[in-house]
Amino acid sequence: MLKSNFRRLLLIGGVIVLASAALVHAGNDDIPTVQQVDLNKYLGEWHEVARKPLYFQKMCDYNVTANYSLNSNGNVQVDNKCFDKNGKLNQSIGEAFVQNTPKNSKLKVSFLPSIIRWLPIARGDYWILKLDENYQTALVGTPNKKYLWVLSRTPQLDQSILDEYLNYAKTLGYELNDIIYTQHK
Repeated sequence: MLKSNFRRLLLIGGVIVLASAALVHAGNDDIPTVQQVDLNKYLGEWHEVARKPLYFQKMCDYNVTANYSLNSNGNVQVDNKCFDKNGKLNQSIGEAFVQNTPKNSKLKVSFLPSIIRWLPIARGDYWILKLDENYQTALVGTPNKKYLWVLSRTPQLDQSILDEYLNYAKTLGYELNDIIYTQHK
């Protein structure tokens, strides 16, 4: 009897865990992205204005940029650069894969070595959540609300625009108490 009750308890616990995971995942997919992204207009250089902490950006102290271009297979090449506290340039080249053609607002990014980048593993979400009509300011985040970036075509962004984008992120459920404001020199 004890074994039987223990098995039932494990089964019920497993069902609860799976149901909770499904609900959390389903909730993450409900975050709205922009209706349409013209990739040709989105390409080019973007300056990071603000971000939530991200482990692989720990060494980034200032002048954080991302440059997007189309590669030979039609995917987006990602060229991230930043400078550390000692003035050393750090660069990481990756590839972004559009997940929702033709909307182009949900991408998966891989920084694996190019020879194995085609494998659909170790790819991070890059969802375009807000974008002005002139492609000058963008809010990018992950559906789990753990990572977030405010990007601008210029190193400095008007405070009212930055506040608008961060306030929009709050309405989506992002916690912003740990936001980092990127320095540009």
